[in-house]
This record gives sequence, structure tokens and C-alpha cells, in this order.
Amino acid sequence: MLITGGAGFVGRAVVARVAAAGAGRIIVPRRRECDLTRAEDVRALFARERPELVIHLAARVGGIGANQRSPGTFFYENAMMGLLTMEEARCAGVEKFVNVGTICSYPKFTPVPFAEARLWDGYPEETNAPYGLAKKMLIVQGQAYRQEFDFHAANLLLVNCYGPGDNFDPETSHVIPALIRKCCEAIAAGAPEVTLWGSGSATREFIYVDDAAEAIVLAAERYDGIDPVNVGANFEISIRDLATRIAHATGFTGGFLWDTSRPDGQPRRRLDCSAAAARFGFTARTSLDEGLARTVAWYRAHAGGAAGS
Repeated sequence: MLITGGAGFVGRAVVARVAAAGAGRIIVPRRRECDLTRAEDVRALFARERPELVIHLAARVGGIGANQRSPGTFFYENAMMGLLTMEEARCAGVEKFVNVGTICSYPKFTPVPFAEARLWDGYPEETNAPYGLAKKMLIVQGQAYRQEFDFHAANLLLVNCYGPGDNFDPETSHVIPALIRKCCEAIAAGAPEVTLWGSGSATREFIYVDDAAEAIVLAAERYDGIDPVNVGANFEISIRDLATRIAHATGFTGGFLWDTSRPDGQPRRRLDCSAAAARFGFTARTSLDEGLARTVAWYRAHAGGAAGS
């Protein structure tokens, strides 16, 4: 089994789950040895390892700021990693390919909850459109390869993940780890308030990393359809309400200042996850409050002096 991105945040959880289930050889390529944006590296990887199953998780990811700073990089690297990996998997006779895509591929004004049938109804939200479109092209590739080559590619559309081991870098992190870090650092500094991007009115859906890993492994085991399938946790929360939850989880008692000169991103996000339950038996189990508590505890145990008290 080849798991691209297996050393990343979600990838580590997937590797742990398949290892615990008694999977055989698990191959996790590292970029210093195999650059998935280089055709010769990807071709050599498949010639050397000959996997029967591929779970493609490798991606260049980040929050709104990172996407705005590097849209070309986000488009190119995500497109090339996916296109090359799927093509070489096909050429090597891989039996099944599971591509883990993103909710960012949906149109900006998709009706809530997002249903898979609405995926092609419009252009993605501008701040992360290059990333979302690059990942969306892999759905087209997988469907085209199934039609022409009988290549068994399945596609998942994953909401933002969070949990222990997440990326807390202030330049590239997503909203939950960014808020946790800001609140903990404010506590440590005795700061009375924290400044956050946007108006706080945008809504999001989040899935705990272990739940996401369970969904990916279940899809690898049980799903072999041509249609992309949403993977989420069946809830919607505003960024303002999320900030309040994280303040409670961290013990931050100060206030929030909303910098409305910064973008909100997509106005609303929530997935219709009924297909995941029907097609491979997945339903998320970890509540947001439980997941936040575990994530805050991990950050404080690993962040040293920045963790607050």
C-alpha cells in the first residue's frame, strides 16, 4: 500500500489506522527522496515499490493567507502531484486509487448542505480557487481513466481536518490551530484581546483527524464508485461561534477584534454526508468540543512557552 502524504497531518492518522488493522507493507514516500511533481521521480517510485493500492493524500495546503500569497504554487504542485501519481499508478497496474480531494472544489455559493451533484454548478471561492480547481481536476482524471482504461479510482471530498499534531504555524495554519495558538499566546502574554480575520459570519464544517482517517480507510476497503463522495461531520458553525468555543477550551477570557479588511472566504460550508454513510458506512463520531479539548491539550504539551497556562 502506497500512502502519499503519509508523513503529513492526516496521513499519519491514516498510516496508524491501517497499521493497527494489520496491513502489510506501507510505503510512505518523503519529498527529499521522491518529488511527486517530477515525472521521473514518480515513475521510479512505482517501478520500485509496485503497490496494489494507492491512497493519495499529498497536497500543498494552507489557510486563506497562504492561498492568497501563493496561488500559482498551490495550483501547480497540487495538480502535478495528483496527475502524475494517478498516471503512474495506472501504468503500473495499481488495482485501486483513492484520491482525497477537498471541499474547496465546490462553487462559492453552493446551497447548504453541499450535495455532490452541485460540484460543477459554478466557480470556487476566489481565495482558494486555484487549490480547489487543481484538486477538482483529479476527479475528472479518475472518471476519464475509469471510462477509457477501467482504472479503479475513487474520489473523496474532505472538509477541513483538525486535531492533535495539526499545523500551528501562524503563516500557513488553518483556522482552528490558528485560533488555538492565538488564544494560548494571549493568555501567556496577558493580552486582553485577540485580532481575527474577517467578520466572523462565515460558516465552516470541521472533522476530527481520526474520524477523517477512518473514512478514508473505509472508502479504500469498501467504495469503488465513479462519483465523488463527501466526507464531513454533519454540522455548521460560524467562525465567531468557533472562536467562542476555542476561547472556552483554552481558558481565554479576553475579547476578539474582527479585522473586516481581511477576507471571510467562502460564505458557508456544510456537507451532505449521506452518501458516505450509505456507500461505505462512515459517520463521524467525535464532537467538536471533545476534539477541541484534545487539540488544545496536545498543543499545550508540545508548544513550550507559547502554550500559556
